[in-house]
Amino acid sequence: MASEQDILQALRGVNDPEVGVNIVDLGLIYSVEIHGDAARIVMTMTTPACPMHSYLTEEVREAILSRYEEVESVNVELVWDPPWSPQMISETGKRQLGWQ
Repeated sequence: MASEQDILQALRGVNDPEVGVNIVDLGLIYSVEIHGDAARIVMTMTTPACPMHSYLTEEVREAILSRYEEVESVNVELVWDPPWSPQMISETGKRQLGWQ
């Protein structure tokens, strides 16, 4: 069965096309829960007006479903609290952005 770490690894393959950093290192993933054959992903966007929200939520679903056949459904919940900030970017993400 896929673990939270497995799911996070799959989500590292999903890049924010506007920034070029994966959504995990960008700090957009707030939580991953697995219950039986279902995964629940709580995530945010860099801004509520982000035009990529539909694209990214579909990419999240596809990244998980294509990699873990035991996961049959993925519920992606977009939240705005707490609001995203650049402090949420991982050290790896900061290096990719040239901030370190």
